Amino acid sequence: MRRSLFPALLLAWILPHTTQLSADEVHSADIVIYGGTSAGVAAALQAARMGCSVVVIEPGNHLGGLTTNGLGATDTGRKEAIGGISRDFYRRIRDHYREESAWNLQAPDEPSEKTGRPLFDARADTMWVFEPKVAQRIMDEMAVESGAAIHYGERLDRRSGVRISEGRIRSVTMESGRRFEGGMFLDATYEGDLLAAAGVSYHIGREANSVYGESLNGVQKTRMKSHLFVRPVDPYVVPGDPASGLVARVSADPPGEDGEGDRRIQAFNFRMCMSDDARNRVPFPKPDDYDESQYELLFRNFEAGDMRMPWSPAAMPNRKTDTNNYGAFSTDNIGMNYAYAEAGYDERARIVAEHESYQKGLMWTLANHPRTPVEIREAMEAWGLAADEFVDNGHWPRQIYVREARRMVSDYVMTELDCRRVRVAEDPVGLGSYNMDSHNVQRYVTPEGTVQNEGDVQVSPGGPYAVSYRSIVPRRGEVANLLVPVCLSSSHIAFGSIRMEPVFMILGQSAATAAAMALARDLAVQELPYADLRDRLLADGQVLDLPADAVPRELITSASLPGIVIDDKEARAEGEWVSSTSAARFIEDGYSHDAHGTSIVPEVKRLVFAAEIPETGDYEVRLAFPAHPNRASNATVVIGAADGERRFVLDQRRKRGDENGFVPLGVFRFAQGSAEVVLSNESADGFVVADAVQFLPAAP
Repeated sequence: MRRSLFPALLLAWILPHTTQLSADEVHSADIVIYGGTSAGVAAALQAARMGCSVVVIEPGNHLGGLTTNGLGATDTGRKEAIGGISRDFYRRIRDHYREESAWNLQAPDEPSEKTGRPLFDARADTMWVFEPKVAQRIMDEMAVESGAAIHYGERLDRRSGVRISEGRIRSVTMESGRRFEGGMFLDATYEGDLLAAAGVSYHIGREANSVYGESLNGVQKTRMKSHLFVRPVDPYVVPGDPASGLVARVSADPPGEDGEGDRRIQAFNFRMCMSDDARNRVPFPKPDDYDESQYELLFRNFEAGDMRMPWSPAAMPNRKTDTNNYGAFSTDNIGMNYAYAEAGYDERARIVAEHESYQKGLMWTLANHPRTPVEIREAMEAWGLAADEFVDNGHWPRQIYVREARRMVSDYVMTELDCRRVRVAEDPVGLGSYNMDSHNVQRYVTPEGTVQNEGDVQVSPGGPYAVSYRSIVPRRGEVANLLVPVCLSSSHIAFGSIRMEPVFMILGQSAATAAAMALARDLAVQELPYADLRDRLLADGQVLDLPADAVPRELITSASLPGIVIDDKEARAEGEWVSSTSAARFIEDGYSHDAHGTSIVPEVKRLVFAAEIPETGDYEVRLAFPAHPNRASNATVVIGAADGERRFVLDQRRKRGDENGFVPLGVFRFAQGSAEVVLSNESADGFVVADAVQFLPAAP
């Protein structure tokens, strides 16, 4: 196997390359990469394949970024859009799990409890879920293959460590005094520290929708229904008394109006690797600085009746998880990271430590605190941290999930228009395809005096889209020898789609290719002929062309349909209804489902579609929903007609709607004024879904 020589090779190579330089010494290479993320490793391997000498400077103590730190449930979008070194990484993952020895705690054909399918498919040429330690081993192998000199624990002197002359970076100096000279530089960090220190234009936070003609950027108070408080929860220390102050983790600042920009960024968390196997789990630790008052909102939310388990585990091999945020109060530490991008190193360390204490305290609270409902505590008994992961760090991920920080502003800014293919870049260096994905950004007090979250967006682009070469290089006239494959030029919401680890590896490879070609020709990266770059990228296995079905998604608006149409975003939600865009076709920006199976104690949820009937008469009522085998066969629909309430049981598994998914429910008489159609998950045996309700005047 490819990894059989790994231990000896790695030790023989890493130790001399991380200990030889002393302060004030100079190291030179053709290409200097700052940041040993997955993008940095892919860039190093590609640069070496093109005959360049390479240095990778990693401020931490490991390679691979989030790929090796718990983010094992790969956010892929369309897998056929992933090529080159990025796809090769996932082939190596497959190769590892083809070995019988890789499955020490689980059989490879054991079906997942969530999907009913095994995690491993022997017929596939790739595998997209993996354990952190396996990803670490493969990332380190790739670094060995690159021959790059890797320097750990070296942080850029952000004040005066970047020396520029004649529009080019000549060297970067670390806080240790070590200096690295190169012909080309890549900023592969999640924070964008090198680009900022080099004077390159950048932005932090959410742009207003008006800046780039978007609809999903900026404040999103009314559009989205995911990861919200679904019961009224009082935010005041003394309930009902604003003068008593706010409980922990609620902001007193006004949230802003829908579509407005701000300097806030989406929440961070740690992607914990957990296990429910008694042979391989350790208890959740209680932080030394534990403060139960930090979880008052959690307790009040439970007491209000929200019994959702507040975390989401994705199954990884050997009965482990990639654990993510879920619900109103969960692993996302909302509002506590705004200063991170610009903060100094000590302040960043404080922010990360606060996040770690918060999340460890959350998990301990769920497992142990007497105010946590007994049903939750009992469900938590099966879980702990995976004992064989992050063994040098208390089984806790070594790196926090920096979902966004700085984003470069170059001559081409990737926006929602690119993701939806309203415009298509002429110079693609890779494809993206994942949802436009923002986690919540703030937690505020509503006018009604309750607490609420804001900022969650989950909207599918409807297929792959092109990422422009100009978005990974600075503006013309700024820096001529810098490429930025991670903190690229993008709006907040477009970055929410691009920011996936497979795409970072794709862009890392493309950036290194461009750097090597520009260096060989003594060109500014902005001047490199795209046609030549494209030829080399294609030769190296990158996927650049959109598939035939990747056309601009037709936006079906409520206003464009006949009759009275109430979209799911306009419906009143009782309980948590999650936005989704998995179906191929939907009205407006998506549809809603009831998150079937996520609550420890089943709860009845309703989605109330209220319409204003202009005049008394007969109307055909139609419900739009995407049918699927995992839907309920017995969703409940209640229609309040003029002659009384009508109740139906609806099979949502069988496809029988029109082109927009509308299924006729019947003709009913309505009096002038308000009318309601209520969809409920009461006793449902699968997911209950809804896209829109339509009232059509019946033919006389």
